Amino acid sequence: MTLEKNPDTASISVPAAAAAPRTGPVIALLVASAFVVILNETIMGVALPRLMADLDITAATAQWLTTGFLLTMAIVIPCTGYLLARFSLRGLFFTAMSLFAAGTLIAALSAGFGMLLAGRVVQASGTAIMMPLLFTTVLNVVAPTHRGRMMGVISIVIAVAPAVGPTVAGVILSALDWRWMFWLVLPIALLAIALGAVWVRNVTETSRPSFDPLSAVLAALGFGGLIYGLSLIGESASGHAPVPVWIPLVVGVVSLVVFVLRQLSLQKTDAAFLDLRTFASRSFSLAVVLVVVVMAALFGSLILLPLFLQQALGLDTLTVGLMMLPGGILMGVIAPIVGALFDRFGPRPLVLPGMVVAAAALWGMTTFDMNAEIWWIVLIHMTLNLGLGFVFTPLLTSALGSLPRSLYSHGSAITSTLQQVAGAAGTALFVTLMSVGTASALAAGDAPGEAMTAGVHTAFVVGAVIASVAVVLTLFVRKPADVEEPLAHPAAH
Repeated sequence: MTLEKNPDTASISVPAAAAAPRTGPVIALLVASAFVVILNETIMGVALPRLMADLDITAATAQWLTTGFLLTMAIVIPCTGYLLARFSLRGLFFTAMSLFAAGTLIAALSAGFGMLLAGRVVQASGTAIMMPLLFTTVLNVVAPTHRGRMMGVISIVIAVAPAVGPTVAGVILSALDWRWMFWLVLPIALLAIALGAVWVRNVTETSRPSFDPLSAVLAALGFGGLIYGLSLIGESASGHAPVPVWIPLVVGVVSLVVFVLRQLSLQKTDAAFLDLRTFASRSFSLAVVLVVVVMAALFGSLILLPLFLQQALGLDTLTVGLMMLPGGILMGVIAPIVGALFDRFGPRPLVLPGMVVAAAALWGMTTFDMNAEIWWIVLIHMTLNLGLGFVFTPLLTSALGSLPRSLYSHGSAITSTLQQVAGAAGTALFVTLMSVGTASALAAGDAPGEAMTAGVHTAFVVGAVIASVAVVLTLFVRKPADVEEPLAHPAAH
């Protein structure tokens, strides 16, 4: 499990048009592998009650199986800007999938919480590399005129894999032990490694960027502290946070400020660990802001809906998982179509109506109560995924397509990192609002189910307001022009 360093003589510069015929199997394998690894990001949610019983742990402890995964992602992803520039595609693919497979095996064999958490952390280390690797490969080998279609396929990974994670877990848990969530994934990971030995070739360029250890530490403290702090907000609202929320948040914010200042200084000598010149592109900056809003809405609804369905309406795990499935399938079906439409019409004709539909769906979720019909909940969830499906691909393509080739790896790392932060922020926001609203309703004398419904209503109202504001921002989205020269070209290292 070693990273391959391409010597200067092995670094290649292949025009996209020439490379495309040979890269089809590589991209297909990367997409399939990324889908499998990202699926595991949300697969644990519906399994937590079972794990709490089997492993005799509290809810706060069990939540670390998700929080630990997110923390690891937040620490590793910022490093991928350096890794993608320094090491070969083939070496990074094998490293990522080997880590994921090893973590899956550890989790499948685990007899207690500690070993299971270790497996999740190793899994996340591989997962963190896969998405930036996929983005950067596509940007390097796919012509700009076809990127929308390809990014449409990639958005299946980004949006659909997390969305169907609870469904997959629900189906497995309805018939098998929780360890089968890992045993069934392990052969797929091993198959990907075997196919990679045949298909994956080094079709991207490598360079020799300098490595700044201080930047790596600051990034880990900054993004890790921020996500940990956000994940504690929900626990704090219910009085179960292990440490005061402000401690990791302050550490995270201060570390990020110092990190940014250091990158701005290192950029003067083209030695930045994570090059922030990506934000010199207006298209990149605006698209990233909207991606953060969309990811927050997606992950917030993903965590809130199952809680509402199980705890307020009393539905079982399998039923909840199946109710979430149609929305995930719909997003997967429309993603390639949206990509093709982007190539033809650009982002705004897709992003604007998509965000309007997503905002309308969140407003629709404010109507959920104890008497809500299953068909209505499924329909609204599908509507939300439909709207988000029209937003993901155009935004990601606009963001990354507006960058020069020299900044692809950094743009991919920044986008992937902020998606994790947004997911944690959305989860924290929705869970906190639900907890506060529920506590307030209980204090007013409402029954537990009605109190939780009131809390869910509060959370979705705020989410709908945020999405409505995002609609205004979509008016400023533009299709980026083809970029041949860097915004501020980093010198070769």
